[in-house]
Amino acid sequence: MHVCVLGAGIVGLATAYSLRRAGHEVTVVDRASPGSGASGGNGAQLSYSYVQPLADPAIWRQLPKLLLSPSSPLKLRPRLDTRQWLWGLRFLAACNSKTSRGTTGQLLSLAALSRQSFDAMMAEEKLDNDFSATGKLVLYSDEAAFAAAQRQMLLQRELGSNQEAVDADRCVEIEPALKSRHGQIAGAIYTPGECAADCQKTCDALGVVLRRLGVRFLLGTPIEQLVQRGKSLAAVATPQGHIEAERFVMALGANSALVAQGLGLHLPVYPLKGYSITVDVAPAEHAAPSVSVTDSARKVVFARIGSRLRVAGMAELSGYDTAVDPAQIASLQASTETVFPGCSRFDNLHPWAGMRPATPTGLPVIGRHAKGPDNLFFNTGHGALGFTLAFGSAQRISRMIAR
Repeated sequence: MHVCVLGAGIVGLATAYSLRRAGHEVTVVDRASPGSGASGGNGAQLSYSYVQPLADPAIWRQLPKLLLSPSSPLKLRPRLDTRQWLWGLRFLAACNSKTSRGTTGQLLSLAALSRQSFDAMMAEEKLDNDFSATGKLVLYSDEAAFAAAQRQMLLQRELGSNQEAVDADRCVEIEPALKSRHGQIAGAIYTPGECAADCQKTCDALGVVLRRLGVRFLLGTPIEQLVQRGKSLAAVATPQGHIEAERFVMALGANSALVAQGLGLHLPVYPLKGYSITVDVAPAEHAAPSVSVTDSARKVVFARIGSRLRVAGMAELSGYDTAVDPAQIASLQASTETVFPGCSRFDNLHPWAGMRPATPTGLPVIGRHAKGPDNLFFNTGHGALGFTLAFGSAQRISRMIAR
């Protein structure tokens, strides 16, 4: 069967890999190069066991700060955009304990499948992508936040996660680079099995593997129109002509919702803009972390990828503007210098911004649309967990197509 995958981010490439390994003929179409959207500069963490949804009951008491504070790591900036307002209202409706608990369980199940599939791919293809499995610490600076995190940890533990609550002394024992922060740590959640890797390197290497396996790539090829015939999608119109296939998978990240509109379909996906910097680490021992670290108060993640440190954070619900805000980059640098003083010379920050495709609940959209063509499948809406969930959602799509 010929399957056309729309999108060459980590989700699209993982989908193409799964489909090709299942024996399908595959074509990948993207207006840019692999990983150039939300994948390339992401947080680099593979959070298979720590998947707390953004839609959380605690959002309600934080709402004034989210709407008004210029320093808030999560910013809601209303625009004259009905799609943004509809997404925001659905997001707030999802900020309750029942929905959060249900979402957590489904994400953990998908993450477990993704880990299995990613590990199998790595064993088979041996990608050079700075992969590490050194664990993850989520830091909390006040007792109330730490207590709430322990409740979430107990929920995740019931669902199969291996985690433990640790004090400041144990944090520094696990990650000596946190020594200077000892007095500001109320506690942390430690997940020893978490991993990290460079997502851009993963995308680049997967592109090489997929070409070797016979996958056809049409890069630098924008999608002009989806051509529907009856109840099926017949082709994708591009400047290089019509691309016909028996099945189509839309993995265009935040742009999936815009392209789906051409078929009169609504997807509950809207961009959450995030930022990152990537710095060379100082040679001194324990200057930079080896364990992945998340500062919960700052909503900033730190992940070691080879001899570099990826620092990522922020979530702006502010439309499709992809410009890199210097103030946000400066904030990430300041956070890094505070948490890990002396970890780098910061002579080249490699600033980046990307549009995370988010759904109100945090659950990705995987499968057919109830009102869409019967041969069109969606694989989008992974939010900040795209790298973590990519290979699991790819497996699910591959199984759906095989039916």
